[in-house]
Amino acid sequence: MNQMEGNILLGHGSGGKMMHDLIDTVFIRHFSNSILNDQADSAILNTGSSEIAFTTDSFVIDPLFFPGGDIGKLAVCGTVNDLAVTGAEPLFLSVSFIIEEGFPLKELAVIAESLASEAKKAGVLVVTGDTKVVNKGKCDKLFINTSGVGRIRRKNLHISRAMNIIPGDVVIINGMIGDHGMAVLNARESFNFRTTIVSDCTSLNQLISSVLEKYEVKFMRDPTRGGVATVLNELAGKTGFGIEIEESVLPVRSSVKAMCELLGFDPLHVANEGKVLIIAPGESASGIIGALREHESGKDCAVIGRIVNDHHGKVVLKNQTGGRRIIDSLSGDQLPRIC
Repeated sequence: MNQMEGNILLGHGSGGKMMHDLIDTVFIRHFSNSILNDQADSAILNTGSSEIAFTTDSFVIDPLFFPGGDIGKLAVCGTVNDLAVTGAEPLFLSVSFIIEEGFPLKELAVIAESLASEAKKAGVLVVTGDTKVVNKGKCDKLFINTSGVGRIRRKNLHISRAMNIIPGDVVIINGMIGDHGMAVLNARESFNFRTTIVSDCTSLNQLISSVLEKYEVKFMRDPTRGGVATVLNELAGKTGFGIEIEESVLPVRSSVKAMCELLGFDPLHVANEGKVLIIAPGESASGIIGALREHESGKDCAVIGRIVNDHHGKVVLKNQTGGRRIIDSLSGDQLPRIC
């Protein structure tokens, strides 16, 4: 079938293979330029005297309120983290609200308060915005669009471009994976699990800054839609090296693991909203782990794998019995409307 035939499916917004195919065949095809083609979480812009990071995002989560957060908190965390993982210091946000007619003012005020509270916690200012109200049925309750601007030091310009990665570099994550996706799904479907799963939604700029101040970091990315597996597959494809992950050290809560097994999900494909994947030289691993553990959002951090000179361009999971299997990018959309 011709790539321009057919219709948009939910999978095109998954963060996985379908979405990246859509970006390449439609958006990159028409908007291509040297900045956009990096396809980083934030664009790095040269203003003449300095560089800034600029990002934008939209939030359409269902439900609007979930254990550990709401759409307002999520909007700040998602935008701040997209700036921070490029090595930037987040400074300013814009926030636009698209509101369905009939939406309760009381709920809007709660969401605005939550958004403001998280912005203050992250040390960023909401400096501009927009409000639109659409007819009932033309929007599902509330959508939020954000943009963010941050200052980036020259020594961090390489981080979003995955430069200088070599075999032997380690893969570090700051904590438990899959919490956000499972918390949102559980809230949406009311599965009534005995253990409450809470989203990891949080701003990571201060945690990331503490690492960058002392240690060499070659690459960072926050594994949101598509999860850890999709980020690592993108990285393997970009560098041409293989990536080996150790199943025995993957930080996954027993409640998340049980829910994934029941529903047929892989935690490596489940979205996170408070996690950062860090690629760093092996000799920096212990120092980075120590720095991460000084923060609440880094207490469960772990070295989960490394860059290898085998199985080029692929991500391989080594299980606890010594077997290996290829972990691919998310190909469909197992959890729609999770961010």
